[in-house]
Formats: sequence, C-alpha cells, structure tokens
Amino acid sequence: MDFSDISTRGLVLLGCGKMGSAMLEGWLKGGLAPGAVWVIDPNPSDWLKATGVHLNSDLPAAPAVVLVAVKPQMMGAALPQLAAMGGGDTLFVTVAAGTTMATYEQVLGAATPLVRAMPNTPAAIGRGITAICGNAAARPADLDLAEGLLRAVGQVVRLEGEHQMDAVTAVSGSGPAYVFHLIEALAGAGEAEGLPPDLALHLARATVAGAGALAEASADTPAQLRINVTSPGGTTAAALAVLMDPETGFPALLRRAVKAAADRGRELGK
Repeated sequence: MDFSDISTRGLVLLGCGKMGSAMLEGWLKGGLAPGAVWVIDPNPSDWLKATGVHLNSDLPAAPAVVLVAVKPQMMGAALPQLAAMGGGDTLFVTVAAGTTMATYEQVLGAATPLVRAMPNTPAAIGRGITAICGNAAARPADLDLAEGLLRAVGQVVRLEGEHQMDAVTAVSGSGPAYVFHLIEALAGAGEAEGLPPDLALHLARATVAGAGALAEASADTPAQLRINVTSPGGTTAAALAVLMDPETGFPALLRRAVKAAADRGRELGK
C-alpha cells in the first residue's frame, strides 16, 4: 500500500499485543519505515524493542492514523490520552472488541474520522479476515486507508454499518474458537473409537486444516464439496445423518452458539 501520508505524519499504535504485533510486522515488511511508527505499550516485547519504532515516547501532534489495539477493559484509561488528536484529520482505527463507535466519539468528538474493525486470531499468521465500518465522519479515503493497513494480516470486508458488527464478531471474530473445539471434539471421538490420542489429534488437526484450505481454494460451494465426499449409503452419509439432524445437529447447534455470542456482544456494547 501507499504509506506516503503515514511516512510524513506518522502512525500511532496504541497497544502492541498479539494483534498489534501482527499488524506492525506486516506494515514493516510492506515497506513502512520504523521511524514513522509510534507505539504505546506498557509491557513491550523484546521483538518490539528491536524494531526501531518510537516506543513510549512523545507522540506527533497530528498523526495520519491512530490504531487502537488495547483490550476493551483497558480502553477507559488508554483512550483519554489521545483525545487531543480527535476532531481533526487524524483517522482513528480500532480493533478492540465490544467498544462501540459512540464510545470513541464521546472521548474524541463526533467529527473524528473513525473506522471500527473486527479481525480474528488467524491474523497472527497473515490468514485473518477483518470486517470494517466507518462513522459519519469517515470518508471513502479513510476506509481505503484502514483497509490497506488491515490487509497486512489477511482479508478485509466492508459492512453496511455498525449494526452488523455483533453478528460478524459471533461468526468470524469468535469463529476460530469453534473450529479449534471441533478439532478437539473430532480427536476425542477418534480416541473413543480406539485411536491413540496423538494419532487422533494429528488426524483431526490435518483434516480440519486441509478441508478449510480446500473450501477456500475450490470454486465449488461448501455444500457441493460435502456432496462430493458423500457416497450414498456410505460411512460419510451415516455420520452426516447425525450431524445434519435439524434438531440436534450442527445447524441448530451453531445457530444457538452464534446467537449467544452476538447477544453477549450487544450486552458488552451497552
């Protein structure tokens, strides 16, 4: 991406944990000079100290971007120190879960360009997917800039508005945990059928990872890929009769799970 404005005015990264570090690593690999980045982090890692960025030092008065990557429970203490940058040309991008744009606008002012983003943990290996939306003050160029920065850790999609963010959080934000649990459960089921634990886990992990890669690479829909591997009256069909049961199978279970996550997101956003 074009880092020219950031190179001139600077970028402030508030919080550099796993997500912040993944983004920063992507930006530096993409050509952003360390001297154009200011990082505020109370417990910097050895890797961060070695990057050459400005660390916990005086900030530029009007950076091009402030990216907020602190945990939601730290927001109350962290955000006010950036309030002076609000209301101008500085774009604020937040990847903090559960904090609404209205909360930021109360501190920074409604005239502050703001993009809210929901990434997920595969961002740590550059395979994340992030959903973004902007407030009323965010211009198309602001969304383009935010998207370019977030592409450092994977794919980016744009939402119709913030009203979709809780559903996105429940599907892709929390979704990796569902897949990890699927691997656990599949391995456990293999053990129950007599496989050694290490072998069952190896099979389950590789199967889920390979199937996910195939689903992403194939032009076929997931439904067609399922049909392709299901012989009538065969072993897969026997398993799918259980998994696709309308009352007790995956569809009903995942609807309840995603709804629970979305409802919790709405509660946290109040």
